[in-house]
This record gives sequence, C-alpha cells and structure tokens, in this order.
Amino acid sequence: MTVRLDCQGLSGGRGSATVFRDLHLEVHEASVLALLGPNGAGKSTLLLTLAGLLAAHGGRVTVDGTPLRNGSAVSANRAGVVLVPDNRSLFTTLTVAENLDVARSRHGTAPRELLDVFPALEKRWHLPAGALSGGEQQMLAMARALIQQPKVLLVDEMSMGLAPRVVEVLFDTVRQVATDHGAAVILVEQHVNLALGVADEAAVLNRGAIVLQGSARDLRGDAQRLERAYFGTPQPAP
Repeated sequence: MTVRLDCQGLSGGRGSATVFRDLHLEVHEASVLALLGPNGAGKSTLLLTLAGLLAAHGGRVTVDGTPLRNGSAVSANRAGVVLVPDNRSLFTTLTVAENLDVARSRHGTAPRELLDVFPALEKRWHLPAGALSGGEQQMLAMARALIQQPKVLLVDEMSMGLAPRVVEVLFDTVRQVATDHGAAVILVEQHVNLALGVADEAAVLNRGAIVLQGSARDLRGDAQRLERAYFGTPQPAP
C-alpha cells in the first residue's frame, strides 16, 4: 500500500517552545491513523504543523513523495492536506451552501453532492452556519473538508460535546473518506475506543514523543498497555 503522508524527524511547537520532537509517522492511502494521548501532549500542534499553519522546527513532511514547504498552509492545501480544526472555523454569517461553495475548487465537487453524505444539512441549506446545532456545525465542517477532495485529512476532536448518534455518523464518514476516496486520515480523538474502532493504525503521543504505535485492533485488545502509554506509566520489562 502506498505511503501517502510521511513525516520524518519532525519537530515543532508554538513559537520557540518545542512541543514534539523527532516524530516518524507514515499514513498509507485509504487508511486511518488514530492519534491518541493526554491533553497537552502536542496532538493539535502536530496537526497544525502538518497543515502548514505552524512552521516545523525540524524534519520534513511529504505527500505522495513530494516535500511540503515548511510553514506554508497554501503549499499543504495544494498538495491535498485538509484540516478540520477542533473549533470548526466556519463562516458563521454565511449559509451552509455558501460555506461549501467558498471551500470548493473551480471544477470540484458540487456542494449539493455532499447531501448524500450529510442529508441532515438539506433542511439547513439556506441557514447561516451560526444558527446550526453543534452536531450540524461539525457535519458542515466535515463536508467543507470533503468538498476539497483531500488526499490527507486531519481531524481534530470532532466528537467533542456531540450526541452519540451524530458521533456515529461522523465516524462512519471518516472511514468512508479513507476507504472510498483513498485518503490518508489522522484522527485526533479523546474517545479512545471509538477512534480505535474506526482506525487501521494507532499511535500514542505523550510528552512530545510517540511512545506506542501499532495496529488499532492490537492496541484495542491490550487495554493495560495502551493505558500505560497514555498516562506515561513505565512499560514492564519484557
């Protein structure tokens, strides 16, 4: 399977403060990587760095073998990297239709095609994004990402504060984006079991380093090992 996103020796942070260091991550096409870890571990900072919104302190990132220009959101987006941030970053005074139209490329997906994925948005089509419920806003944020036809989709805490039924729809969408469209997805999520249920691979980021990595199925079946990595408890000697 082709490596779509490749991070080698990546270090970064906010300003001069280094938050993560010397990370090596590969995400294959049509696969989902669950990026787990406690609050403050650097997960969101890593996603912002991959999206070019923060400059890396070192290392390199490539998409389909092509290096991304450090600290350039334009370069990352043109390469197919799309971020769904934890604050959704919608244009709250624009309608659902207008939010999608702004995001799509000239010859890309038509906005109404996204209703096949998120039919609940049809009744809200002409409402401003600020008038939507939290779940509807998250659906719109995901739809706005999908309309850009991402090669690499970065999703930060999409289930935060949402009803279980909405969360189920969103997780199904993440799996669909990977499987049907060949995207490489990095999913940052505090609901560990939900994330592992949809992911192919998983990595635990703690204190700025990857402390555990493997198949999502294996880690889901080894709760003690996962918990030790998550909370920074030393692993037992082999």
